Amino acid sequence: MNTQPSRHVLIAGAGIGGLTLACALRRAGISFTVFERADALRWVGAGIVVQMNAAVALRRIGLCDAVAAAGASPSDSAILHPSGAPITRLPVQRLQQELGAPLVCLHRARLQSVLLEHAGPEHVRLGRAVTGFQDDGHRVTVTLSDGSTTTGDVLVGADGLRSAVRSGLLGDAPLRYSGYTSWRGIAPEVPSVRPGLVSETWGRGARFGVVPIGSGQVYWFATLNAPPGGQDGPGGARARLQALFAGWHAPIADLLAATPEDAIVRTDIHDRPPVTRWSRGRVTLLGDAAHPMTPNLGQGGCQAIEDAVVLSECLASGDAVEAALTTYEQRRRERANQIVSQSWRLGRMAQLESPIGRFLRDTLFRLMPESLAARGVRDLVRSVS
Repeated sequence: MNTQPSRHVLIAGAGIGGLTLACALRRAGISFTVFERADALRWVGAGIVVQMNAAVALRRIGLCDAVAAAGASPSDSAILHPSGAPITRLPVQRLQQELGAPLVCLHRARLQSVLLEHAGPEHVRLGRAVTGFQDDGHRVTVTLSDGSTTTGDVLVGADGLRSAVRSGLLGDAPLRYSGYTSWRGIAPEVPSVRPGLVSETWGRGARFGVVPIGSGQVYWFATLNAPPGGQDGPGGARARLQALFAGWHAPIADLLAATPEDAIVRTDIHDRPPVTRWSRGRVTLLGDAAHPMTPNLGQGGCQAIEDAVVLSECLASGDAVEAALTTYEQRRRERANQIVSQSWRLGRMAQLESPIGRFLRDTLFRLMPESLAARGVRDLVRSVS
């Protein structure tokens, strides 16, 4: 006999983590409402890589195939020198076949559209952000940005890096600036793009990534060591990037030339040091609200997906809410926090400026056996909680 208690979950935030949780809860037969600050879901023009570990998690809620169909699967991944010479490579296609899971590169808008369709747009309340909450031990009452309140059995803060739910749960704390800023853009596919290759090029305190995302588009990103809060000025982003990456290998110059100035987004890179608690009572955190990480391992959205799937399983277990949230945190905290720390360390290494430091770094990665890098991917996929 099914003893699953009736409960309603309030989700703050309609990003990747919040929408994945909504999909998972709907599949499990648990009611929910998503509250989103924006008055319309205008998806940011950027790409995302749904790595194999996230694909495994999506398969548990029946969404892996739909997400894979919305993007492109690369055959190879590489770290390159600005000349274009390889530093290290990863045989992505072979690993996908071995592990039975796709790696999917796609426009963030396409991923979010798939998630919204499966979650059900009727469950998303736009123009209403969660600004505060009260947990009386039996129910959670949230205050919304329009002044109204609503009550549910569980509150999940999936409201991002500057989460209001996190502030209410853990208190205010400053973000940790990485030391580098970033630019992102979507360009039409140009002839110099090598099909099937996802690459990141490491230079002197700067990097450039190239990710074909299907539908004739390429997502690119760039980083540069810089003080926080910098601005390019009107019409200045593309010119600055063209000067910064002049002389770097193809297709970098072509991609920058093909990207409209107003389609380039600049963001300083922040995270937060790992914490030992995400939950209290009937309130918990998910994704960037719980464990914001730098993008160096490409795991931010992927870990949010894993969070969402595990949390839905815990809430569907029949356990009391507090026990379910404790189990969720126990299953997820160590893994996510390890990735936060690993991503931070990799970013410090990738952004080195010292000629000696860069030479040693590149030599270390060049001499690293391909089998060692592949083992890291296998371990990440096989340990999906």
